[in-house]
Amino acid sequence: MTRPVDPRRVRLPLAVGLLLLAPLCAEYLVGYDSSTGDPLVLLGGLLILAPLYGGPALLIREAARRLGVRWPGILALATAFGVVQAGIVDQSMFSGSYRDIEYWDEMLLPTFVAPLGMGVYPALTFVAGHAIWSFGIPIALVESLRPASSRRPWLRVPGLVVVAVLYLAAAALVLADHLATESDHASAGQIAGAATVAALLTAGAVVLGRRRPSPTRARVPAPPVVGLPALVAALAVQFLPGTWTGVAATVAVLTASALGVGHLARSDRWAGRHVVALVTGALVAGALTGFLAEPLGDVAPAAKYAHNTVVLVGVLLLGGWAAARNRGATEAGART
Repeated sequence: MTRPVDPRRVRLPLAVGLLLLAPLCAEYLVGYDSSTGDPLVLLGGLLILAPLYGGPALLIREAARRLGVRWPGILALATAFGVVQAGIVDQSMFSGSYRDIEYWDEMLLPTFVAPLGMGVYPALTFVAGHAIWSFGIPIALVESLRPASSRRPWLRVPGLVVVAVLYLAAAALVLADHLATESDHASAGQIAGAATVAALLTAGAVVLGRRRPSPTRARVPAPPVVGLPALVAALAVQFLPGTWTGVAATVAVLTASALGVGHLARSDRWAGRHVVALVTGALVAGALTGFLAEPLGDVAPAAKYAHNTVVLVGVLLLGGWAAARNRGATEAGART
């Protein structure tokens, strides 16, 4: 059954917040691009990046809340959009020389699988990055800013249509730019394969993501104890080598994290403040990684480190605000 929609004064700020936070987490958190440290370019980039990342985040979130899909299903939907983004829209998953990035071969070749025409390591990190940082974390964090509205739809049908159209327009622009400026394009078979994987993930999210395991009375650590392992795991994923060993280790870290969080989240002692600690830890890891990242293009060190500092402070402030909003809150759906 569809849950009631909150009043406009409540739901629209939340929807806009998610529309903006998703691209910030996806593209500006680490500060890897030539726009790093340039406020005007960063703001202008949101004209495309907000619908490109915020659009899917909103559509995933709204579909899940209307259909009763729980967090495993939400992450499956986020993974599906990650496959679409990397495999079909910008086609970085199948590129042999994406944007002429100097270190692209170092990422691609060690785990390159010729029949698939892709490197397993970059494909894994691109898709996981989208699923977790571009979509999953922004959804969880914005929902935590108003716990009472976190399980209700924020948009009506006209709003959903507008978001979908804006996303398709942004995706079409990115794809057109890729086709016009890049020499490596995904083949019809690769596009069909990516679309099939995305469709299977979507079907699995809808069919299996609505199952509700029985809650437990298991003890749950304090929020800081939840956030610290999240930070460590996220840092590990960022710095594992782009080799088959790195692929195996990344899969192991992601699997262990999913199983651990899934176990804790079944407890009726798991609450919104634990979710906030979890996602804040992962965001802090991304912000810290930015200090070590080398941006593309010619970015002045002062601009780069100013960008990294502002992002880190922003993450801490946003996490603190979300934690304050959940202080004293009960579990009340944090598992879903």
